[in-house]
Amino acid sequence: MINRELIRIKAIQLTYAYFQNGNHNIDNAEKELLFSLSKAYHLYNTLLLLIVAVTKMARKHYDIALAKAEREGKKEPSPRFAFNKFAVQLEENKQLIEFVENQKNTWDDKLEFVKNLYVQMEQSEAYKEFMASGEDDYETHRELWRKLYKLFIQNNDDLSLTLEEDSLYWNDDKDVVDTFVLKTIKRFDPANGANQKLLPEYDSEEDREFAMKLLRATILNADQYQRYMTESSRNWDFSRLAYMDVVIMQLAIAEMMTFPKIPINVTINEYVSLAKLYSTPRSGGYINGMLDNIARHLIDSGLLLKTMPERKEMPKVQHPSHKKKSSTQNP
Repeated sequence: MINRELIRIKAIQLTYAYFQNGNHNIDNAEKELLFSLSKAYHLYNTLLLLIVAVTKMARKHYDIALAKAEREGKKEPSPRFAFNKFAVQLEENKQLIEFVENQKNTWDDKLEFVKNLYVQMEQSEAYKEFMASGEDDYETHRELWRKLYKLFIQNNDDLSLTLEEDSLYWNDDKDVVDTFVLKTIKRFDPANGANQKLLPEYDSEEDREFAMKLLRATILNADQYQRYMTESSRNWDFSRLAYMDVVIMQLAIAEMMTFPKIPINVTINEYVSLAKLYSTPRSGGYINGMLDNIARHLIDSGLLLKTMPERKEMPKVQHPSHKKKSSTQNP
């Protein structure tokens, strides 16, 4: 589940924190990186458990409605949502049950939130259409939860506040983890029953090693990487560069030089995207031009054994603090 995108995000955050605090201990930084990545996987399981918790809440409401209907001789309520085929399979999933047993993590202490979430879902058009539908195949049941997740869990401010109470890491992780939960829902197959595989914490040991090597190379070679930036930016004052921009470019340079199989354009595109999220509005375009300059400089100097396409007419690289001096400083 933990992919390169999430690793890069965590590496940016940890590198930033490393240079901000006074205790420069790289071993502690590595431990913190692995811990923060494990918390992202914890969040993945916790969000899957939220589906189970809402289903259990629906079952309680169904039992009450059923008892009332029997007392009053009225039509019995539909059990379609309370016993949604996908949700029941998820509830019985062996890996998820093992997670609960090991982590002692449930939504039992947040039942009021779960109840409110269920009520919101119950009032939605997606829910009403499902309950009125004559389609009872597994795919219809699974698709309902994919819709409900997008509508009520993916962008939910109340949920973000609730998660923040458990872990300060989780709000930063949730957008990425949401995509993995949706991917998991889509992958569920009724034929697998309780043995359906959830996403593993790491796709491979290589990804875990990528995280460690990226952080360590960035920190240990920070001074050298800043010299590369300076050599590629003679037309402006390097000291005015936004602090986060420096961190992002250091990581990009570390990735270029440490991982020979990752193409330069892939690295640049990934860090430009992250710059748009974590730095100034103008940082993406600026960093794109700077990293292109740096990569070409390193190749021409024989320091980087990779190739790049011939340079096209490039827009002039303009420092984002061209008109306004940044209040931040480089690490």
